[in-house]
Amino acid sequence: MNGLARWVPRLIIATALLHFVWALAQPNAWAAIAGDGFLGSVVDTEAPDFWVRESSVWFMTCGVALLALGTLTLHAVRTTGRVPAQVGWYLLAMGVPLCVLYFPVTGSWALLVIGVLALAAARRTDGAAAKAGAR
Repeated sequence: MNGLARWVPRLIIATALLHFVWALAQPNAWAAIAGDGFLGSVVDTEAPDFWVRESSVWFMTCGVALLALGTLTLHAVRTTGRVPAQVGWYLLAMGVPLCVLYFPVTGSWALLVIGVLALAAARRTDGAAAKAGAR
C-alpha cells in the first residue's frame, strides 16, 4: 500500500464531512422542512423557497453518497492494500459535469482532484502488485 492509497479515502471522507457542514451552514431550509413534517416537504415546485429546500437536501444527500464511497474505499484499501480504479472514475463522473455546469463557482474541483489522485493510487498499487507477482 502506498501513501496515496491511504490518503484518498481520507480525502473523500473529509469532502463528505464538508458537504454536511455546508448543508447546515449555507442559507438552508431545514427549519421549514422540519416544520412541514419532512414528508413531502420538498415536492411543491411553486413554493417560494423550493430551490433553497432542494439545495439543502441535495447537499446532504451528496454528503451521504461521498461518505459511503469514502468508507467503502477505506475498507477496500485496508482489505486489499489498493484503491479500486472505479473510485477515481466515479469521482470524475460526478466532478466533471458539476464543474462544467457550475463553472467557476463550485467546490466540485475537489472531486476532480481526488478522482485523479485515486486513479494515480490505483495505478501505483497495480504496478507494485504486478512487479511482486512477476517475481
